[in-house]
Amino acid sequence: MGTMDIITVMSNRSEVNIDKGRILYVEMHRNVAEIHLYNGNVVPTRNTMDKISAQLGDNFVKVHRSLLVSVMAIHEVGDYLILINGEKLDYVKRKRKEICSEIESKQKAMIGAFSKQECPATYEEYRKHYSGFESMPFAFADIEMVFDDKSHAVDWIFRYGNRELGKLEKFPLEKLINSSFGSLFLNMDSKWLRNYERSAIFGDIIETMDYSPEIDTFLLVISVPTFKGHCGCFLFDLNEIKHEEGSEEGILERLKKGQKLIYG
Repeated sequence: MGTMDIITVMSNRSEVNIDKGRILYVEMHRNVAEIHLYNGNVVPTRNTMDKISAQLGDNFVKVHRSLLVSVMAIHEVGDYLILINGEKLDYVKRKRKEICSEIESKQKAMIGAFSKQECPATYEEYRKHYSGFESMPFAFADIEMVFDDKSHAVDWIFRYGNRELGKLEKFPLEKLINSSFGSLFLNMDSKWLRNYERSAIFGDIIETMDYSPEIDTFLLVISVPTFKGHCGCFLFDLNEIKHEEGSEEGILERLKKGQKLIYG
């Protein structure tokens, strides 16, 4: 991981190095910036919003005068800003259109930065390309689609995966990498295949929430185009997404009810 991915702040009289990719959001309380991380930790530092914003760069969006949020952490913008861990944040609702536009623009720019580069030739090159994803607290994979003689996607090959992918798929990474999904799992749900195909061929960004029988887990998967014939997949275990007390029933509960209606 390069030094550009790290910010250094003073917290409790000590220097703390923080990977930008592990930051959910930064909330200002007077002259103290609270940096909220994916693992639930909060790092307080005496700083200003302008200085923190300059350190974090373009992959964060200011949704309130005292709130700066990672565009990669945003799941939905509605009555609240809902993060991928289920946390809800207030934002300036009268600026919803501008905020949504900025989020979309920055997310597309991040994805576009990947697709402009040549496809890596080896696994080590993939790891170098995706170095910022190695220690991410969620699973990520780059997959190469496999097509039949009619140019229809029939399978995919894992070309890159971070540590969290191995945990989620319940396979050692060395067994996943360069293996096709069909060679590892007996069942393949066509919905995943079709969505990945759309991302790889047409450049669509697709969000899918459903049950994965292969690993017996409810998943949120965001697929994005990466290299030609490839797509990147962000995978979240919905069992681990928290929901605030008093909120409407969570995503997982609604999915379970839907599964009962479909399968009995």
